[in-house]
Amino acid sequence: MPWSHHSHSGQFCGHAANTLEEVVQTAIKKGMSIFCLTEHIARAIEDFYPEEAKRHDQASLAKLYDDFYHEARRLQKAYADQIIIFVGFEGEWIREGSLTIIQDLLATYRVDLFVGSVHHVHTIPIDYDHDMYYKARDVAGGTDERVFEDYFDSQYDMLQALKPPVVGHFDLIRLKSDQPDRSFKTWPNVWKKILRNLDFVAAYGGVLELNSSSLRKGMKECYPQVEIMETFHAKSGRFTLSDDSHGVDQVGLNYGKVADCVKRAGVTEMWHLAPATDVSSHFDKRFPTVTWRSVAVADQTMSD
Repeated sequence: MPWSHHSHSGQFCGHAANTLEEVVQTAIKKGMSIFCLTEHIARAIEDFYPEEAKRHDQASLAKLYDDFYHEARRLQKAYADQIIIFVGFEGEWIREGSLTIIQDLLATYRVDLFVGSVHHVHTIPIDYDHDMYYKARDVAGGTDERVFEDYFDSQYDMLQALKPPVVGHFDLIRLKSDQPDRSFKTWPNVWKKILRNLDFVAAYGGVLELNSSSLRKGMKECYPQVEIMETFHAKSGRFTLSDDSHGVDQVGLNYGKVADCVKRAGVTEMWHLAPATDVSSHFDKRFPTVTWRSVAVADQTMSD
């Protein structure tokens, strides 16, 4: 298993398990060469998840990320001879103020990457449980099709504002829907918005993660679905690999099934972060110490 560009730990995430160091040690035991530590960022108090509201206020949640950042940098040095670690965060695009929160974070911390994600529609979490998903769907107009449209519109706003180096779980919206494995092409308006978003990501050079977390949650394909992978590949889009692990049991989980999706989509090349060898080789002026490198799929071992 080569790498992951998206991970969490119970030490710094209320809905995860295990310490950050235990997660890193597990990645090493599983033979990973690159592992990215990307904890959730602090959000406005009105956007706390239920487990956060019981334990935090806005200041303590911000301190939690600060504690994570310094522990992640410590681990990066401590295990440098065993694994390449990169440190960043998973962004939360929820409401107008999200942009300021993420911009302030980028100004405060020198991160190696961030994952641009959307977990909310109309400020309501769409991946937490079915009740919240249905609430968001009702606000959107009462159908899966309408809430999917609004999700991809919100994602487009995030992409335009942030141009994230890694686009997280592109089609997360399907997780709690009534038809999580339905083809997006059966909804022309939804598919049109997906194509728009993929065009934008390809144009600025963003990388779509192939996120295995959908598979442990009972879906048949990784995020994004194979039909989206095929389409982005045809646009010369780039892909990387992520487990979106929330504890040691999920590190590298279901990578073999992701490999099946890769094969079906005809993807022949994957990309991973690497230290930039000189200033001219970095991929984004915001992240001058890292770059992307390509590896042929045929040269990778993608198994659990």
